[in-house]
Amino acid sequence: MTYKTPLLSTLALASLLAVTVSAQADTLKKIKDSGAITLGVRESSGLSYTIGNGKYVGFHTEMAERVIADLQKQLGMAKLEIKYQPVTSQNRIPLVQNGTVDLECGSTTNNTARQKDVSFAMTTYVEEVRIATKANSGITTINQLNGKTVATTTGTTSVQTLRKHERATGVDFKEVFGKDHADSFLLLDSGRADAFVMDGSILAANIAKSKNPADFKIVGEVLSVEPIACMLHKDEPAFKKAVDDSIKGLIKSGELAKLYDKWFMQPIPPANTKIGLPLSEATKAAWANPNDKPMEDYAKK
Repeated sequence: MTYKTPLLSTLALASLLAVTVSAQADTLKKIKDSGAITLGVRESSGLSYTIGNGKYVGFHTEMAERVIADLQKQLGMAKLEIKYQPVTSQNRIPLVQNGTVDLECGSTTNNTARQKDVSFAMTTYVEEVRIATKANSGITTINQLNGKTVATTTGTTSVQTLRKHERATGVDFKEVFGKDHADSFLLLDSGRADAFVMDGSILAANIAKSKNPADFKIVGEVLSVEPIACMLHKDEPAFKKAVDDSIKGLIKSGELAKLYDKWFMQPIPPANTKIGLPLSEATKAAWANPNDKPMEDYAKK
């Protein structure tokens, strides 16, 4: 039996499809029409940080600049201005959701909860959450945090990760929160916290930039393995494909590996210190098989 679709319903459906297509292409159109793209960056992350005077650098920041150069070529633009928008752990997702930030390349974990609000590009770094302490603290394991004060950054998942760890059963510690990663490290440096729980790259970067790096150490069990990726507005397949294709190209050409060596194995600004964090097997695996799997998929292994 054949049904005739009322004209009004047909028009309504066509209108809905037009709106959907328009929404999906919105960011690419916005970039081309405005001649600018807003990049979300961090001020004190291990992958993206500031060296002052509005200058943002780091592995993820420079990678994002390469991606944006590819977007410029794809859109046939003679010039594309990059506007750098610093974001925090608390506001990064809302700023992507409301369109203030077009692409955020900081140190954001891709997980299923966040996938409800934003999309993630291909994983470009696989992080291990660890514990940093003073070198003379005597703390080497999770159970030695009992009765201690543990710092982390507001808006991150690190302390929840620590509490859920099987070796944290029965461990009672006090939480203190820094407004950003530099503030959290200061809590440890000043003695207001006995430990700082965070992504290993962030811990290593803050230790490397401190006045006396030898005063600190990264200890204990790996609390979780988390895929880090750039964020973009949800439900924009054309924009996501353009970003993903660029990342795949950087991996295939070896440029991403060169960027990693530059920012983790060589002296970096502002203090010309070396983080010294070799490329992990987990990150190598993510590059070998590019994907946007959430951290929950890593936990299943």
